[in-house]
Amino acid sequence: MIEYKEEEVDELDGDLQHDLERIEIKLLLEGIYRQYGYDFRNYTYSSIRRRIWHRIRIEKLNTISGLQEKVLHDPKMMEKLFADFSINVTEMFRDPRFFLTFRKKIIPLLRNEPIIRIWHAGCSTGQEVFSMAILLHEEGLLHKSRLYGTDMNESVLKKAKRGSFPIEKMQLYTKNYMQAGGTTAFSEYYTVKNGMVQFEPFLMDNMVFAQHNLVTDGSFNEFQIIICRNVMIYFNEPLQNHVHGLIYESLCTNGFLGLGNKEGVVFTTHASCYEEMDGTEKFYRKIK
Repeated sequence: MIEYKEEEVDELDGDLQHDLERIEIKLLLEGIYRQYGYDFRNYTYSSIRRRIWHRIRIEKLNTISGLQEKVLHDPKMMEKLFADFSINVTEMFRDPRFFLTFRKKIIPLLRNEPIIRIWHAGCSTGQEVFSMAILLHEEGLLHKSRLYGTDMNESVLKKAKRGSFPIEKMQLYTKNYMQAGGTTAFSEYYTVKNGMVQFEPFLMDNMVFAQHNLVTDGSFNEFQIIICRNVMIYFNEPLQNHVHGLIYESLCTNGFLGLGNKEGVVFTTHASCYEEMDGTEKFYRKIK
């Protein structure tokens, strides 16, 4: 008979609890996929675990299995958890140096293109798509550009389509715009009404917002530019490679890819297909 010390028993109990939690999370995500078609099975464990427990605490539940029962039998609970899983952090000219680098290094290489198709994947409420439209307008390229903003969350896309944002954000957005190389007064691009900012309609003339899931959906066009920032940091390595395959398939030869500052192509299966345009701001050019 094996005898364990008290601290060893505690450690074994902790390991068993940890294993049980992983089983529960795996079953929950598998159930969501089979019942609703949303595939979160290859999101990073730490990220998805944190959001699951966030919902459990709000609903005053005790276990992941308890949450699973509610999610599988109540679509409204699924909507809540889906919103928890959706990462909707964005702002106008977010990380201004990214847009400044785009203006200085990428724009000159686009001027002779007859049409410029740009895909913002995981666009959330659309602020970065509007930022790109403003930048292209100032560089005289908006008229021949087509901007596509996609996200898996339809509710945030409804906000993006309105082109209306809270006025209290404008001070930050104006600062970002100036640091991104803005050439005029930022206020020229919007009007204020009832505490909200409405961007000028001409910015949306060549703009399309549509639901698209990077995990389950395929390519829908060929693009000169794909911007996919701070989305894949929530994916595990196999899913990152899957999405990079989708991006590679969707990007034309000599097209440009912009990623988040914690992302890159170096350790992906498509690393040899790109040349680095700017290592700090994570711009790459597809070369084969």
